Amino acid sequence: MHHQEFEPPEELRDTIKCFWYNRRDSGEEQSGFEVQPDGYAEIIFHFGSGCSISSNGSLKALPSPFMMGLLDQPVLFYAKNRLEIIGVRCFPWTVFDLLGLPSGKNGVYIFEHPIAQLQPILAQLMEAGRIDEALAEVKQYFLNAQSQVAANSMLFKAGAAMREAKGTMPVSQVAAAAHATVRTLERKFKQSSGYTVKDVSGLIRFEQVRNQLWLDPDANLAALAHEFGYTDQSHLSREFKRYSGVTPAAFGRKAKKEKQSNDFVAFIQA
Repeated sequence: MHHQEFEPPEELRDTIKCFWYNRRDSGEEQSGFEVQPDGYAEIIFHFGSGCSISSNGSLKALPSPFMMGLLDQPVLFYAKNRLEIIGVRCFPWTVFDLLGLPSGKNGVYIFEHPIAQLQPILAQLMEAGRIDEALAEVKQYFLNAQSQVAANSMLFKAGAAMREAKGTMPVSQVAAAAHATVRTLERKFKQSSGYTVKDVSGLIRFEQVRNQLWLDPDANLAALAHEFGYTDQSHLSREFKRYSGVTPAAFGRKAKKEKQSNDFVAFIQA
């Protein structure tokens, strides 16, 4: 597996965390890979043999592009042979405005949108191995889209405060950082992302703990609970299992085992 991340142009840094490229070779047999929740929404273009998701006990082929909103549980995707992905990692409070779509809570969101017109252009470039040019096309599309969207400084300030505090900041303090009342911030945030400030903060905090456990599977859970503002270790464990489906200790054991086998790649975000 090969994974790279790329900084967005300066003009996009209020809306997009990064662009990324991933390539995996799965062989002839269909194989699954898990995507864990985090505090971002993703727009996914994929190329090769296709990508599917498990839905109601069967595999459902996904179009390219598709949008993956905020997740509250891990999602299993499936692919075979070579799968290449260009992803756009967006802040959840900006992605719907950027695309001109109504906000929603769909975990995987399939949509008709002018962005789909990029697919044949990107497919040709990817087939020719011109990945840098494909990424440049995606960046230019979003630069053009961004120029049509009025920036919401309240949401930007709120989001920046939440990420700087790693999801530990109370809603009242997020509102103060955004120079807004709690009521106004919650209304605007829900309109823009489909989620509350508390929802997104919880995911950001989980993401930080998950990243720490990936880097150090033997990390002290009580210390992590204190560092990230959980009431105690039991509170951390409950919240972690809510989002990941496993306890922090089980995740740490899995991370240690799969890192040793060299067949597992974690998508670690700052």
